Amino acid sequence: MPLLADVAVPVPLSQAFTYEVPAALAAEVRPGARVLCEFHRRKLLGVVLSVSERSTAIDPSRIKPLTALVDARPALPAELLSFLQELAAYYFAPIGEVLRLALPAIEREQVRALKAQGELDGVLDLGRAKQVGGRKVAFARATDAIEEPGTLRGQAAALLAVLRAGGEQPVARLEERFGNARSALKKLAERGLVALDEREPPRDPFFRLAEARDVPPELNAAQAEAAERIDAALAALAVTAGEGEPRAGAPREPRPAGPSAFLLFGVTGSGKTEVYLRAIKSCLERGRGALVMVPEIALTPQLVARFRARFGDALAVLHSGLSDADRHAMWSSLHGGNVRVAIGARSALFAPVPDLGLILVDEEHDGSFKQEEGVRYNARDMALLRAHRAGAVCVLGSATPSIESVALVRRGKLTELRLPDRAHREASLPEVTLVDLRRFGAGPSGDPLISLPLHRALERTLAAKEQAILFLNRRGFAPSVVCGSCGTLTTCDACSVALTYHRGRRRDAPAGSIAAGAVAPPPAGATAAPPAAGAPAAGSLDERPQGGRLRCHYCDYAGPLPDRCAACGSRSLLLEGLGTERLEATIAASFPEARVARLDRDVAGKDRSQAILARMREGKIDILVGTQMVTKGHDLPNVTLVGVVNADAALGLPDFRAAERGFQLLVQVAGRAGRRDRPGRVLIQTRNPEHPAIAFAAAHDVPGFLEREIRDREEVGYPPATRLALLRVDAVDEDVGRGAAAKLAAHARTCPEGLARRVEVLGPSAAPIARLRGRYRFRVLLRARERGPLRGTLAALAGLLRDGLDRNARVIIDVDPVAML
Repeated sequence: MPLLADVAVPVPLSQAFTYEVPAALAAEVRPGARVLCEFHRRKLLGVVLSVSERSTAIDPSRIKPLTALVDARPALPAELLSFLQELAAYYFAPIGEVLRLALPAIEREQVRALKAQGELDGVLDLGRAKQVGGRKVAFARATDAIEEPGTLRGQAAALLAVLRAGGEQPVARLEERFGNARSALKKLAERGLVALDEREPPRDPFFRLAEARDVPPELNAAQAEAAERIDAALAALAVTAGEGEPRAGAPREPRPAGPSAFLLFGVTGSGKTEVYLRAIKSCLERGRGALVMVPEIALTPQLVARFRARFGDALAVLHSGLSDADRHAMWSSLHGGNVRVAIGARSALFAPVPDLGLILVDEEHDGSFKQEEGVRYNARDMALLRAHRAGAVCVLGSATPSIESVALVRRGKLTELRLPDRAHREASLPEVTLVDLRRFGAGPSGDPLISLPLHRALERTLAAKEQAILFLNRRGFAPSVVCGSCGTLTTCDACSVALTYHRGRRRDAPAGSIAAGAVAPPPAGATAAPPAAGAPAAGSLDERPQGGRLRCHYCDYAGPLPDRCAACGSRSLLLEGLGTERLEATIAASFPEARVARLDRDVAGKDRSQAILARMREGKIDILVGTQMVTKGHDLPNVTLVGVVNADAALGLPDFRAAERGFQLLVQVAGRAGRRDRPGRVLIQTRNPEHPAIAFAAAHDVPGFLEREIRDREEVGYPPATRLALLRVDAVDEDVGRGAAAKLAAHARTCPEGLARRVEVLGPSAAPIARLRGRYRFRVLLRARERGPLRGTLAALAGLLRDGLDRNARVIIDVDPVAML
């Protein structure tokens, strides 16, 4: 019988394709390896899923041979390959597209080798496979070998001590400290005390500066108990592995007994990161690898520095800002076993961590763990699956756990670990005051969203030489531009949303601004007269806008502000609402002595957000204005005041998770205040103080909110009480999109599960944002109490998607949707 390989290729099809393995490659082709194969007269880079000798119903003359083997060692370890196949099946995603998420760039040396074999003749299509390769740098690390006493002295002894204390380091960095480092390292390598290797250097800014090693702090009782529980689970893994170690890279059998998945539920500032660090240390001591996942917005040099201070540079950092070469260098260090700890954002889920023993998901409630383009996976949910399949421990951590994770605790799928107090003994949760904007008018600034209590609180904070954060989750200067004559809203031509006015830096802005997105105080001796009663906020801020740009925050359109209304021709264009840019200008005008900065996506280019946060930690900023970028895990010891400018903004969205997200944002931003010995205070401005999300946040009552929200979801039949799948339909032609959505809904209702009422079909309906990037959007929502019937319906619809819909309509299956707009 022929030796056949099932190969996944990067095309939008859910199936793999069968190829014959040539005799010359029979001993080398293994699952997880990349191969070159012919597909419709093109040569594609595919991944081998399985290899076996078998007969097939396919005509042997139609089975093409593999063209070439790209990887001598499989690019995807067996554990990771098996997990990716299960992920593709769960989300009804093309297997080739899923594997692409985990594949490294192809090295130029591999391309050159294929060319030398003559395999790249003809039509070659490497898809989006990047090519990397170039200068390599020497690295040195201490081995486990022990020298004979008294045999080392001088630079050799000093170098070995540095490597043992600080972990792996570039040889060039060692030469800066030890002039004869290369010669000494060569001698140490000959004795087996040091290992030397060359690879592409990480140019990631996270590794730009050396980081001194830290001394682990003493844990409080709750931290110690949580660390001990996780350590016990890791110890049980080691015992299980000892009973029958699988071959290297093979998926482990799930451990049958004892808790192996935890929810670390700790208040803001409770020291969850220190528990993570202890867990990683325990994992490494047992010879296993660890993976840490955080929201992209929280992946900061400050966070990575804590891990480097504990474990040295022997870790890989994976994030969206990496170049292809840097990402490949990080991937190679993990794949080769040189590094056993990976930290990164959502895509770090696919890191080839060797002998995976621990997965940590920090801020597990964060919606950014759900991929909203391409393969729509939820990294938090898949972290639990990967840990289970790899026989590893998984820890989800949050101060505001997601409703879904709390439900898993109640079902016995997760074990809860509590951190009820802040880690610093002198720190306490901040006092929270609700400011009812129905009762309180504008303060001296004249802006109704800068109430008198908030203004006075800022005055007291500045007088005490302390810092404040003002949170407003709206970018830009004004969220909308409206005609004062006819009321027409200026909207995006490609999307059914209002355009946001961004003023940008004015020509007369102070020349001494302290950073991008910051406003400097006036020169010494300058004063600012307070506005008269009833005057517009910040003087000229409410005059007819001059210059600036209109931007769509969905399709990235940007254009000039028109001279007149497109509907009636009036020149009376008014700025409606308050954005962070306008809030920054208003605060700077109201507190001329203060140093004001802004942190949102508009100023957070490359390293600028870190520069602003660094200046905040150094005490060079008094008031920081920002969006949710200021809420994520920043430890700013001198911040004693947090002002939530408009708590109601997130609560009115047409999304069943709106209350949960609003509550999480309020608790997270409030947690930035009073993290050391100075007591903190939080002012939440709202016109709806009775809303449960606001009332429970003000009382620091996370369990109370979760209990109420779960009860409310049960009553209306939303997760976690039910399972959802959203069919997203869009088309350039509105009628085509509407027709495709109607056909999908009708087909779902006539499926066996639909007829038996085991799956409820809601829709078709227009999406809340009816038009986006020039395409009309519709949706069909499927809801079921059990997963099985829902998946049966989706499988039936998958056949219709292949053969029975207008090709001008695009349909996306979104399993467990998070964004409902």
